[in-house]
Amino acid sequence: LKTIFAHGMYGMSVITAITAQNTLGVTAIEAASSDIVAKQIDSVFTDIRPDSVKIGMAVNENIVCTMAEKLIFHNAKNIIIDPVLVSTSGKPLLQNTATAAFKERLLPLARLITPNIPEAELLSGIHIENNKDMEKAAEKLYLAYNTSVLIKGGHAKGSASDLLYCGANFYWFTAEKIQSTNTHGTGCTLSSAIACNIADGMSMYESVDKAKEYITRAIAAGLDLGKGNGPLCHNV
Repeated sequence: LKTIFAHGMYGMSVITAITAQNTLGVTAIEAASSDIVAKQIDSVFTDIRPDSVKIGMAVNENIVCTMAEKLIFHNAKNIIIDPVLVSTSGKPLLQNTATAAFKERLLPLARLITPNIPEAELLSGIHIENNKDMEKAAEKLYLAYNTSVLIKGGHAKGSASDLLYCGANFYWFTAEKIQSTNTHGTGCTLSSAIACNIADGMSMYESVDKAKEYITRAIAAGLDLGKGNGPLCHNV
């Protein structure tokens, strides 16, 4: 929501879980019922219809299936999925029993998915050690889910290059890795920024390019809060 506000737009939330977390990590997760998730989605789409949809934590199979059914029912457009599978501190954020439904029901609805390298490995089954491996994984995911793929390179060594594949060409977005421990929420921030840019009518390439510039500024601003992995500075 901070990212959306910083882009001059109005964000509406559908809460899938309550988490107990801070910069030191996630200590507890309590899933919302699929019924209240469904009613929240209905409330959003029947009033202030969104121009794009960003999906993060999906929690369990019931919620995954509910989201898929409601997004289809409401004919949602410009769905950006950040496949949040495990927290930075190692806490599972999607139950193992939900993985199949997540792949079969939700990912094919996306216009773009934005996995980091570990998530791309898990979803594609390809071990990623270099840029060529990233390209192979992106192509496999594109073919499997018929959606554009942005593999985030933040877990790579030496650089922070991201790879966008839309079915024709590989586009690399290169930036020097900023040495900072204050990177809590980078994936959520990036996917939210892309969703904003797409809602604003930008092409996929331009949306990713502008979002990459934004998140680089947000990290470089050097906001230093908390005892662990601190948050970004969103108002940059």
